[in-house]
Amino acid sequence: MPIKQILIFLLICNFSIAQRVKDTCMNIPIAPFHFSGQTPLGDMKNRFGDNLDVGAGFLYKFRKSWTLGVEGSYFFGRNVKDDVTKQMKNSEGFIVDNEGFPADLRITERGFTTYLLAGRVFPKLGHNPNSGLMINLGFGYMQHKIKLYDANKKIAAVKGDLAKGYDRLSGGFAMEQFIGYLFLSNNRLVNMIAGFEFHEGFTKSYRGFNYDTGLSDTKGRTDILIGFRIAWVLPLYKRTQDFYYN
Repeated sequence: MPIKQILIFLLICNFSIAQRVKDTCMNIPIAPFHFSGQTPLGDMKNRFGDNLDVGAGFLYKFRKSWTLGVEGSYFFGRNVKDDVTKQMKNSEGFIVDNEGFPADLRITERGFTTYLLAGRVFPKLGHNPNSGLMINLGFGYMQHKIKLYDANKKIAAVKGDLAKGYDRLSGGFAMEQFIGYLFLSNNRLVNMIAGFEFHEGFTKSYRGFNYDTGLSDTKGRTDILIGFRIAWVLPLYKRTQDFYYN
């Protein structure tokens, strides 16, 4: 097929899809890639401060505006409130390495969530039949820990598996609620989701014992994250009709 006819074919397909997005409620698979800023509440606020979150997922928006999908996120931060290294510090408040020099021990937050999602888009509040107020509910898993990174590999107390006695690794069943706006443009150029997210993790320690306190850690936790999310959306439109050229 000559280049000119290929270009005409692509333009007609694009116009056909654009018209359907504007005028018709469609079955549309979408792949969102999101970024969030989050604040912890519940038991989590005693261990961590604000964090960032990145993730991706897959949603299928049905013609009747219901949605089903999956989602995974990775969250991280540098604001760790729980001082798990206090027993390692000298009288001057410094951690020293095996050679007696100030140690370079970096303490950060790491965690992730995974969910199965179900929800609905309310197109009457949107600019076309495929956009509008979006509400999603998710059920899945949350895990988080304090990461201790010995940059120079010279701190015996956190070498190898010993670091597990300080990392507070916790996990358990989690739920997510999201309310925001799904925007699928008529011309396919700008597609996004923006809104507020809420996570509740019903977690417990996977370590059972903390080296720094010398105490068992068996209490259940309610770990909450709230935040604002913005996502770039890749809609996987399906060609609706064939075109033939001589």
